[in-house]
Amino acid sequence: MQNTEIAKVLDEVGDMLELSGENFFRVRAYHNAARAIHDQSAAVAKMTRDEIDKIPGIGADLAGKIATLITTGELPLHRELSRKFTGELLELRTIPGLGPKRIKTLIDRLHIRNRADLERAAKAGKLRGIKGFGQTMEEKILETIARTESQPARRILYSEAEEVAASLVAHLRACRAIEQLEVAGSFRRRRETIGDLDILAAASNSQAVMDRFVAFPAVSEVSAKGDTRSAVVLRSGLQIDLRVVPRASFGAALAYFTGSKPHNIHLRRIAQDRGLLLNEYGLFRGESIVAGRTEERVYRALGLSWIPPELREDRGEIEAAASGSLPKLITRDDLKGDLHTHSTYTDGRNSILEMVQKARECGLRYVAVTDHSRRLAMAHGLDRTRLHEQAHEIERLRTQFKDIAILRGIELDILDDGSLDLPDDILAQLDWVVASVHYKLDQDPREMTRRLTKAIRNRNVDAIGHPTGRLLGRREASRFEFDEILRVAREEGCAMEIDSQPDRLDLTDTLCMAAKRSGVKLVVTSDAHSPREFEFLAYGINQARRGWIEARDILNTRPLKSFRERRPLASL
Repeated sequence: MQNTEIAKVLDEVGDMLELSGENFFRVRAYHNAARAIHDQSAAVAKMTRDEIDKIPGIGADLAGKIATLITTGELPLHRELSRKFTGELLELRTIPGLGPKRIKTLIDRLHIRNRADLERAAKAGKLRGIKGFGQTMEEKILETIARTESQPARRILYSEAEEVAASLVAHLRACRAIEQLEVAGSFRRRRETIGDLDILAAASNSQAVMDRFVAFPAVSEVSAKGDTRSAVVLRSGLQIDLRVVPRASFGAALAYFTGSKPHNIHLRRIAQDRGLLLNEYGLFRGESIVAGRTEERVYRALGLSWIPPELREDRGEIEAAASGSLPKLITRDDLKGDLHTHSTYTDGRNSILEMVQKARECGLRYVAVTDHSRRLAMAHGLDRTRLHEQAHEIERLRTQFKDIAILRGIELDILDDGSLDLPDDILAQLDWVVASVHYKLDQDPREMTRRLTKAIRNRNVDAIGHPTGRLLGRREASRFEFDEILRVAREEGCAMEIDSQPDRLDLTDTLCMAAKRSGVKLVVTSDAHSPREFEFLAYGINQARRGWIEARDILNTRPLKSFRERRPLASL
């Protein structure tokens, strides 16, 4: 089992216990265990029970339950609770604003069991009379249900797909018949969400590859099995297709199955204009193959430079490849610092010391500690006094670390009128201020535009954090006039953030492109709440690459000295 699968079961148990009215501490134990599993970089399924017991936040009892889950594929308590709380009921958690407590209220008061029940009750106006709901929430619930019903089948986060893909590729590579192996499709293009996985292989014995593929332990259903193509469905519901092609066709097939569809159509049109035929087997002139073994040869035969997969969306990349003007895309190695991290001073799960140690291990040269400001009460946000206490700790730590700079920062709430959560005299003492919207994200677009531009015009604000506020699959982006935001940001020298959290990836790729065109600088940050989450920077880099971003477009690719010259840092 993948770490995400284990964590999902534990989280569901926690939610179902809360729906059952269990005590707070037992509920929290399961959620804490899920978070601890999720934070593990090592595969928990490969650990012994004693090793699981040593993971912080997991005691002996839960370690035994997790070991049972790994061994048998299920947890007895989860099975027992699932008889009472169906999957349809748990799906209500995906509706913004509906956590376990509110769902329990709906069960107790209105006997809600699924989305259909909820929709009928909301349309009848039955929610607005319940304390904690009201007419506005009732309307939002109906809007969410209407929107999700019109959306395509559920897609999973890129980070979740990556975990599955890594495990599957490792499984397949044990087959000696495989000569070449790649994950293609939207996964290779680093899309933020993935509908299914496409695996491509060249092999000396295709049947051996297919046998190995369908034997992947997470497979729940084999929907097709042939000599050149097989398809399976995993326990999670994810579909995976495997195709085996000749080595001579591998490059052409890789390009074809990587996509996107508009990109491929454009390539085929170029081929036709040259009197050629392009398909998944190669580039042909009549019966003769011109290219096919590698992608580079296929693109070159079409008069193009090789195009990085992240750009293959038919947004001008083919024209750029023809003229030799493709961007030199940013890489993870280009990042010198991280400018958005959290510690136990607010809602982080580790101390500043532990976070800095991990940042240094990741090769970073500077890291900003940006705990939340006071308004975010659920995160125990910092006021003037606690910010001062944190400053003393950072000063002490600076004497211990000579090879990484620790910046004093804050993630500052932008209030609903655009004013800031802390006064200017405090902000002026900090090295880095990222201002973010955390509430009233559904504000009228004109009001949200005014709210953000007012914050940007404050001389102490260095960047706008996760600018649209979206949560993939859970919360829609805020609406505002992005062109106006960029115009003001360029005037004020304020950067836009690419938040690397897998369920944020905010800015989007197209908004990254817009920022670049407008001359607004960006920052790629982890928004890390634990040491492991520094690894999320890779996802932010993926998003930046899809947005045609180069190292020169990102402020935190600069060495500290150059970064400081942009704006003299307050306390270094």
